[in-house]
Amino acid sequence: MSYVDQNLMPQESIVYRTKLHWVIYLSSFVFFAISALIFIGTHGHHHIKGGGHAALLFLAIGVVLFLIRMVKSNSSEFAVTNKRVMIKIGVFQRHSVEVLLSKVESIGVDQGVLGKMLGYGTIIVLGTGGTKEPFIQVNDPLEFRRQVLIAEDAAKA
Repeated sequence: MSYVDQNLMPQESIVYRTKLHWVIYLSSFVFFAISALIFIGTHGHHHIKGGGHAALLFLAIGVVLFLIRMVKSNSSEFAVTNKRVMIKIGVFQRHSVEVLLSKVESIGVDQGVLGKMLGYGTIIVLGTGGTKEPFIQVNDPLEFRRQVLIAEDAAKA
């Protein structure tokens, strides 16, 4: 059972969930590609001395980065409920933010050009009392913000 599901209050229901965007895996894919290019180069017409070891090193780095990102992705939750915003990141070192909808001042969104094209960005949860929490590489951050606004509006009715 997820962190969000375990920590719901009575009469609280999830209205929206999202995760980290697939772009978090990009660095591992770069290492996989470099490994493949080195491997192809060592087995082509122009042999690269020690290329097999270099290819394995880049492959190993890519695998480690991929596994780290997979754990991070699977342990990160972003949810909007009918009562609050709930965000949890991390397994071994957990960082969680839970803000009642009535205490959310704003949900900021930062997106670069690539983020706009691929659909990811940083959300900044600003709560009353000066709480300012940025969360990077979130999938569809504009929809997350929209869902918070919808939930806030519904809670007032």
